[in-house]
Amino acid sequence: MPALTLLSAIFVVGFEQMVQWKYGATGIVGLLLLTVGIKAKNPTISSVGAVVLAMLLAGPAL
Repeated sequence: MPALTLLSAIFVVGFEQMVQWKYGATGIVGLLLLTVGIKAKNPTISSVGAVVLAMLLAGPAL
């Protein structure tokens, strides 16, 4: 069980670093809102985080 926890933590930290590298601070804020909303079972906060991430992934409008 500790090995699974360690692997999970490594994956989460690696994913956060990738998001921050590619999308900057806004990506981290979106990911944080999404995570907090899911853990708190608050659909409003998780939806705001999902929208922020979706807008980042969609890129600039042409």
